[in-house]
Amino acid sequence: MKIKVLGTGCSKCGTLEQLTIDTVKEIGIEATVEKEQDIMKIMEYGVLQTPGLVINDKVVINGRIPSKKELIELITKNQ
Repeated sequence: MKIKVLGTGCSKCGTLEQLTIDTVKEIGIEATVEKEQDIMKIMEYGVLQTPGLVINDKVVINGRIPSKKELIELITKNQ
């Protein structure tokens, strides 16, 4: 599984990145978590508000930080 956190470096982007890393470890999913900070690449996903979350090349969150419960659901649903 490939997960990308989209964000230009704001605190919310960092929070989502850490939450995602912690959640992946907690549920024991085999996944890589990357952070994309290049605004042009972020815009290629159609994300205009950060943070964004992309799982297997599909945007699942845009402009907000999900709850941990929602993040677990998104990760397990998009395996």
